[in-house]
Amino acid sequence: MKTSSHVCLVNPSWSFQGSSYFGCREPHLPLEFGYTRALLEARGHAVTVLDGQGSGWAPEELLAAVVRTAADLVVVTTAPSYLFWRCAPPELRVPLAFARGLRQLGTRLVVVGPHGSSTPGSTLRKFASALGSREIAVVLGECEEVLADLVDRLPGRGLAAACSQTSAMAFWDGEAPRVNGGPHTSRLEELPPLRWADEVIARHAHHHHRFEGPFSGPGAEMEVSRGCPYRCSFCAKEHFRNKYRKRPLPVVLEELDGLLAQATSYVYFIDEIFLPDASLLHALAERRRDRPIPFHFGMQTRIDLWEPDMLELLEAAGCVSIEAGVESISEAGRAALNKRCKLSTEQLTERLTTARRYVPFVQANLLDSGADDPAAIDQWREDLLAQGVWANKPVPMLFYPGSPGYVERWGTPDEHAWERAHASYLKESREFADFQDQTPLPLPELEAAGLAESGDR
Repeated sequence: MKTSSHVCLVNPSWSFQGSSYFGCREPHLPLEFGYTRALLEARGHAVTVLDGQGSGWAPEELLAAVVRTAADLVVVTTAPSYLFWRCAPPELRVPLAFARGLRQLGTRLVVVGPHGSSTPGSTLRKFASALGSREIAVVLGECEEVLADLVDRLPGRGLAAACSQTSAMAFWDGEAPRVNGGPHTSRLEELPPLRWADEVIARHAHHHHRFEGPFSGPGAEMEVSRGCPYRCSFCAKEHFRNKYRKRPLPVVLEELDGLLAQATSYVYFIDEIFLPDASLLHALAERRRDRPIPFHFGMQTRIDLWEPDMLELLEAAGCVSIEAGVESISEAGRAALNKRCKLSTEQLTERLTTARRYVPFVQANLLDSGADDPAAIDQWREDLLAQGVWANKPVPMLFYPGSPGYVERWGTPDEHAWERAHASYLKESREFADFQDQTPLPLPELEAAGLAESGDR
């Protein structure tokens, strides 16, 4: 008879003070743990998901909740949801502080997220130091299937023994770290529709990247696809969410219908690149017609992939927010970033303004590549804004380990990859975005501060 385990999946109580993190600070559904829970429960294991950020818990409240589970294995993520694996907080301050808080429990800990996926050895060492134990392992790549396989092998074995039989794991083999296989790519088409408890959805008031307001009702996050067929130099997806895959439409709609039954009024599709899909857009439009209060959605995409007739479909489907990656206002700048964009700047501008006819908020994302004239950028932004399209001031580029740009600059990520990339970012950035901490601290200082804080509690 198969022996089951109890697993506790933890999204920490995130804090971003002093961080250069430029993602959204609001809570988002921990999709990776939603899939993991579904796979583990289907195999007979008990699962508790503790979302410190989503629950609004202080770090000590989260630790107390973990203790109450008496779980056989604790899993913690190093990024606030799959939505931000590509632009996670560079520092491990918060998850390391969480690991330090577990010291007295003798807990076996598994770490998932972009840090371990790109630099498994250094991530393993940092968490072993925080935990004060080598009963720790790291998942490389997308984690849901790997965790399910690992937990199946845990009963009656030590963590290292179970990891040695599980692909895409880094763990301690005696005195040295051992990496068993490369980053994992999940079979997205086989993952089930996610289900969230009513109270989880009810408290999820955040509508990600929505600005047309006013609006009410719960928000949620979903994915239609995972990965991207492009290889832009700045995008940190080489070790996770890389290969482009689509979920079956019936699965997507089953998950969406569950959210709608919970009174969700807005969904943000976290896809790296939300591609035109007439079947999906028509299905969304049908669901809007069937509801007394129609829902809306937002997404991120490349505007050069959308023809005008497909942009028109977005209105009936309920799209109210588009985040479009343009990155540079010059063809030379986009080529330098390996955008593989076939449209001219004039054509991109036309697509953006066409999208604005059907969608209330359209944003053109710009990066500070150093290739464009600042005065020309300001003029382009002003011209777009006059037509109702928002373009941000160019954001400094952080070449995360796992991005082609990192490899071009420094080669294969090593033990000091995150520190190197972050130090370069702080040194080269002329100014920071409005939504960033304007006085970010060096990565080693942030991580040391997090461990000191956890030790004081």
